[in-house]
Amino acid sequence: MSENAGAKRSRKETAGLLKRFISYYKPHKKLFAMDMTAALFVSVIGVVYPVITRTMLNTLIPEKNYRMIVIFGMLLLALYFVKMCLNYFIQYEGHMMGVYMQARMRTDLFAHLETLPYSFFDNHETGKIMTRMTNDLFEVVELAHHGPENLIISALSIIISFTYLSTINIWLTLIIFACVPFLLVISYSLRKKMRQAFRDSRSALAEINASMESSISGIRVTKAFTNAEKEKEKFEVGNGKFQKARKAAYSAMGRFHSGNTFVTDVFNVVVLIAGGLFLYNGRIRFGDYSAFIVSVNMFIGPVMTLINFMEQFENGVTGFERFCEIMDAKPETDAPDAQDAGQLEGHIEFRDVSYAYDEDKNVLRHVDLDIGKGRKFALVGPSGGGKTTICHLIPHFYDVESGEILLDGKEIHTLTLESVRRNIGIVQQDIYLFNDSMKENIRYGRLDATDEEIELAAKRANIHDYIMSLPNGYDTNIGERGVRLSGGQKQRLSIARVFLKNPPILILDEATSALDNTTEILIQQALDELCRGRTTLVVAHRLSTIKNADEIAVVSDGRITEQGTHDELMAKQGMYYDLYQLQFRANTGIV
Repeated sequence: MSENAGAKRSRKETAGLLKRFISYYKPHKKLFAMDMTAALFVSVIGVVYPVITRTMLNTLIPEKNYRMIVIFGMLLLALYFVKMCLNYFIQYEGHMMGVYMQARMRTDLFAHLETLPYSFFDNHETGKIMTRMTNDLFEVVELAHHGPENLIISALSIIISFTYLSTINIWLTLIIFACVPFLLVISYSLRKKMRQAFRDSRSALAEINASMESSISGIRVTKAFTNAEKEKEKFEVGNGKFQKARKAAYSAMGRFHSGNTFVTDVFNVVVLIAGGLFLYNGRIRFGDYSAFIVSVNMFIGPVMTLINFMEQFENGVTGFERFCEIMDAKPETDAPDAQDAGQLEGHIEFRDVSYAYDEDKNVLRHVDLDIGKGRKFALVGPSGGGKTTICHLIPHFYDVESGEILLDGKEIHTLTLESVRRNIGIVQQDIYLFNDSMKENIRYGRLDATDEEIELAAKRANIHDYIMSLPNGYDTNIGERGVRLSGGQKQRLSIARVFLKNPPILILDEATSALDNTTEILIQQALDELCRGRTTLVVAHRLSTIKNADEIAVVSDGRITEQGTHDELMAKQGMYYDLYQLQFRANTGIV
């Protein structure tokens, strides 16, 4: 592709980005107009001072018109009071407009995250996503408020000030104006480096946040293994990258500002020399010369505002680009003709299903399964064989690479995602509980459930008595990720959640593998009650818990290598037999 084509594409992308950004102003058009009007009046009031100064020096003082001097001074004071009120409005309401926009962006981002597939979260760390929702959007807010003000008002101020300076002396004004291109060239040459430096800085900050999120979430593991120093080392790696990135960013920013400041200082030298020569040759009066010196900053100020705005612009644009990267991530979508599954009976079929997380690494290879309605089907085999992947494909968390998955004879792609997942309950080894009450964590299974239905679900999960023993009963807060509960209590709470949901299909992904034997017996009783009358897919670590399954499949290296009842598989003396014998010897102490 040619450079011109690339430039066109870049301009098109920039225009698209700008259009998306402007769309967030639409709900606040009235506030935006008031903010811009206030900023415009502030700029106009700024012109009054040099006008009055010129009038005093050229007319009022030579004529000793003290009355008008006082009147002009009081008028200026009144205007400055109005300016103060306008500046308050700009700072408060203008920033609030940015906050409103930020809130909407954050809402849009969160809502979009909820629609993204499992694969997105497999490839993006939580801390980095959090950075985009907080730090990046804060920079966007600053741009949303100051961007239009700096662009529109500064441009108008430059026009007004240029016109006014021209009325004083057109040639001296043109000399000053001729210096502006040098300022723009220096600004443009340094801007690109600053933009890249700040983008790298943001990426480094996201890595720090991701590292902190991981370390804080795993603080109990860190303490248990006394690995605080290791975590510090890991953190310092990211911290060092951030420090290096910020060093480069501030170096670029320093060159940008120092270069621009030097050129503006040259402006003053030019005004001093050129104006002095004009005054010496009688081409300008002393009062006009004095007013010009006072007024020239009225022209240089907005130019510098626009140039310095580039730093904020780069931060805001980078933040908005990172926001758009997530917003442009492809969400989960139903097929155009997808239908509601209604209440499924629970018949599950896999027909020649293959799946790969990465293109070059298949996790499942030509898997065929037929799980009848109401049957208990177990998956066993070595870790990494593909058992959990099979469980994730049934609720359509991932799309199969080839083959078909059918529920009650209907291909899964012909059913809406929501209706499929509504019919499936999942109990996993790693339970996620919200920092909320016992009641609300159970209610998550069905948000419209009554308190009586929640209590019944808790009773069926064998956790009601424990909840009632707590000081606040069902209103007891369980802490972040259920930190105040034991492993068994967390598991029973999650089982109560599924009881409340009451789905026809149940997936138990190593639900008891992390529990001690006594707790496992209690949990198993609750699970047996939960499985009754449902199609159940069990991923088992302890083979003794699935001996009575209607059918067992051995999954190894992405394939179904053996399938049958416990007795049938034992008779074959294949992989299942070897796994069972190995566990039996481990449990009895026989070597």
